[in-house]
Amino acid sequence: MSIFAIADLHLSFAPDSDKPMDIFGARWHDHPSRIRENWCSNVSEEDTVVVAGDISWGMKLDDARYDLDWVAALPGQKVMLKGNHDLWWSGIHRLNGMYDSITFLQNDAFRVPMEDGHDVWICGSRGWITPDDDDYTADDEKIYKREILRLRASLEYAEDAAKTSESAEFIGFLHYPPVAKPGKISGFMQAFEDYGVKEVYYGHIHGEEGFRTAVQGEYYGTRYQLISADYLNCGLLKIR
Repeated sequence: MSIFAIADLHLSFAPDSDKPMDIFGARWHDHPSRIRENWCSNVSEEDTVVVAGDISWGMKLDDARYDLDWVAALPGQKVMLKGNHDLWWSGIHRLNGMYDSITFLQNDAFRVPMEDGHDVWICGSRGWITPDDDDYTADDEKIYKREILRLRASLEYAEDAAKTSESAEFIGFLHYPPVAKPGKISGFMQAFEDYGVKEVYYGHIHGEEGFRTAVQGEYYGTRYQLISADYLNCGLLKIR
């Protein structure tokens, strides 16, 4: 049993949707087919794939279902987090009643029992732009604080549930980067540190300039890594 991760699928299979991603560069050329090929070549039905936001361009759930159906048909159990473009995401109980192979994560965590007997808990939230971002405004403050609460709720859920495990570890996910500038700290990073999370994966960052300046590596005892689809060249990162 393995765990894989990717973010920013940016699918648009709905009949009235026209969102060609290759206008953003060669890394996006025919990206759904390339993601599918890499996914099917590496992921088995016993594996887990975490998709860290920006899954579908659909504005409403009826449109997003074309994209969600496509992901549901791929191998493995999928765990999805909300991204800033996932405007269709509403009614978490409804979403979690739609597919046997997809769990939508919101204020909780997902347990992956590993073959060696220990449990991995997938924790996270969408995140938001952080106060060190040059574009941060007073309007962002409420959302930023709410997303920190959502992240802490996820981590607390995992901590409580893991009390019955002989051995457990937490892996963190965000859609947004944990902080805008290397060397700064955010409420998201503080939450991960408080709960002893040693590795965090995130998306949202695109393009060569974004990749160059993305926060990656170890900060305050936690290792951060970018997993946007274009950064991974439409592959999936095996994290366990």
